[in-house]
Amino acid sequence: MNIKAKLLGAAMGALGLCGLSSAALAGSTNPPGERAGLDLATPLPEGIYFVNITGVGNWRDAVPGADSNFSYNVPIVAWSTPWNILGGHIQLLVAAPEILAGENYRNPLAIGGRSTFYAQTIYNPFVAGQIAWNFGNGFSASLLSGAYIGISNAGTFDNAFNHTTFHEQLALAYHGGGWNATANLMVGFLTDQGSCSAFGIVPSCQNNDYFNYDLALTHTFGKWEVGMVGYGSTDFGGYGAGFNNSGIYHQAYANQSQFALGGLIGYNFGPVITQFIVSTDVYTQNYNNKQTQFLAHVIVPLWAPEAPKAVVAKY
Repeated sequence: MNIKAKLLGAAMGALGLCGLSSAALAGSTNPPGERAGLDLATPLPEGIYFVNITGVGNWRDAVPGADSNFSYNVPIVAWSTPWNILGGHIQLLVAAPEILAGENYRNPLAIGGRSTFYAQTIYNPFVAGQIAWNFGNGFSASLLSGAYIGISNAGTFDNAFNHTTFHEQLALAYHGGGWNATANLMVGFLTDQGSCSAFGIVPSCQNNDYFNYDLALTHTFGKWEVGMVGYGSTDFGGYGAGFNNSGIYHQAYANQSQFALGGLIGYNFGPVITQFIVSTDVYTQNYNNKQTQFLAHVIVPLWAPEAPKAVVAKY
């Protein structure tokens, strides 16, 4: 396994999505496609790594026909510890995501016939522990268990995002002959589905438990990496209109799902590693729009233990 593939395993996202449109919709806590192309299975060399994930695109849940934007930036610190257990390597991660969303849409009741929505905030810090195994012959796997921690001051997004989500991930990877195949499979269980309002008027959205899958097949040519990504998401466990356990009223719930395809190009500057992805939805269900997204991964090793010095015997 080359160092490039191992370093990519440091990247872990910590973001949340929820539609603020007029329909009762949901969305996964971490954005679909966020981890496509990242090797999250292969154990990292001992050390500390900084990873940044940036996504820019239109908003799937924007009002139909609106001029919308949805972007996020996720700085992550990963510590590959010196410890092993059950044959696997222990790694710890923390992240502090930032979200920016806005839309300009037609509103006959507004002055000028249009309304504008804009919000930017940091929310839901992410903490996780991971155990990763290298089985040899290019195969590796890892299990991650963590949580997005609900916070009480998320501004405009407070009602939609202020809940804790338990996040579990199985990652698989194969590297051989210059080929790189990765699969990151994620499930999230929310402690409270939450609610959000269309500009404070009526309940209009909620989050729910979800399953996401981020897939990629790439090939390396020297320092270059080129390939394809595919990713999707689906909600499960929805419920109808009524009051939840917290006494909050929800409209009838509509499970959302989508699938997207895109291309990936990466370059290893040594030691900084980059990946860039452009993707678009090819299928959606219960979203107002299809999303086109630009995604960037940047991985920087910050610290590694010094190699033991050779002992020179004197005679």
